[in-house]
Amino acid sequence: MVKNKGIHFEVSERKVLLRLLDLVMVFIGVYSLSLYFDFEYIAVSWSNSVALLLLGFYVAVFGTIFELYDLESASRFDVTFKNVVITASTTVLFYLFTPILSPILPNERMQIVYLYLSIIVCILLWRIVYINLIESPRFYKRVLLVGDGCMIERLIKALGKYDKNYKIVGYINSTDTCSANEKYDKLTEYDSKDLLQTVRQKGVSEILVASFKTDDIKSEVHNDLLTLLQRGFKIRDYTQVYEELLHKVPIQFVGKDFYKYFPFSRSNENKLYMLFQRTFDIVFSIIGLLLGSLLLPFILIGNAIGNKGPLFYSQDRVGKNSELFRILKLRTMVVNAEKDGAKWAQKNDARITKFGMFLRRSRIDEIPQFYNVLKGHMSIIGPRPERPCFVQELAEAIPFYETRHIIKPGLTGWAQVKTRYGSSVDESLTKLQYDLYYIKHRSAFLDLNIVIKTMSTVLYYRGQ
Repeated sequence: MVKNKGIHFEVSERKVLLRLLDLVMVFIGVYSLSLYFDFEYIAVSWSNSVALLLLGFYVAVFGTIFELYDLESASRFDVTFKNVVITASTTVLFYLFTPILSPILPNERMQIVYLYLSIIVCILLWRIVYINLIESPRFYKRVLLVGDGCMIERLIKALGKYDKNYKIVGYINSTDTCSANEKYDKLTEYDSKDLLQTVRQKGVSEILVASFKTDDIKSEVHNDLLTLLQRGFKIRDYTQVYEELLHKVPIQFVGKDFYKYFPFSRSNENKLYMLFQRTFDIVFSIIGLLLGSLLLPFILIGNAIGNKGPLFYSQDRVGKNSELFRILKLRTMVVNAEKDGAKWAQKNDARITKFGMFLRRSRIDEIPQFYNVLKGHMSIIGPRPERPCFVQELAEAIPFYETRHIIKPGLTGWAQVKTRYGSSVDESLTKLQYDLYYIKHRSAFLDLNIVIKTMSTVLYYRGQ
């Protein structure tokens, strides 16, 4: 009998643990203040339940915006320290500006400082424990890869460094179609006849099956996998794990049975969801255009000094069902930037003006696109619209590329908050994987996630 004695926190479990313990530590901090100091600003009691819930709500929301629950950031103390300080500062600031729900300001203003410091100290104490305990090797998930030996290197690189707690201990070649010199020599290979023994001796907690020609799987491997399955051992498909952990669709491993990978979200046909989305688009666009009108005098001055030319420009873009529309943007490049023909925008592109770089980093250059959203050509959230010349090029090089046009393009999207803008075919492939993930899992919750991550992008000045 193969038993899994290892302990491992899944990605979702770690995120829940971080959120839950952050809130617990904040409330412990508030309670400790009332025990050891003459602290009267907010007491832990049923009479203050609304004020306490509001405090917890602010910590959860601003913690999400400032990436306290990004697992890669949470594993580094320097980044965590910065994010905790920013989160605590914003939380206390908003808490002070909602006096109807939060407590009346104390006569002794130092109590606000006590609250601020207690939030920082208590969360940091728990995060130190998290980094040194939960992130330690004892909680790594030990995974065995079963697949075609010729594809192992490609599979490993595709997964990349998505989760350092997810350790692939080796692989078993499940077919006889791969020669010795084609196999991946940077990962331990175990004999296919010793699958059960390997699982037991190496403390494997999960098996990933990455064989895309199931008829070619060796009979002994198939029988051992069936035995493990009947004993309740965790066996998962590689593409399922890839999509779950990386949050993108692995189209590079999709063949003629592509329809298995694209059971698109019911939200794409849900009338209530579509009504909610359109209402959100209209309301948000009106607010965005009003904000843009307030910033317009400053933008005009900056454009006159740093851009020296027309403020706006428009381009043809490919929209829903591959229909063309004219997108409106603030100009960020020099005049006649494409006099020699259309080119991909690159990092540190010399054609971008200094003021144009500010507009891009702050995402202010996107404000005129709220007009396109109001007209119905775009949505707030969706795949970014691309130019027709690039769409034609990419559709010839990347399978399923035009699938992204089954919904409206967006002002922001899953690809925009997860990766940089595509400036090559390879980067566009990655971007398409994220776009298809959004189309496949589209929901109000995912939309909210994108909005929050977009706010992080703007606040951290990461636009491109």
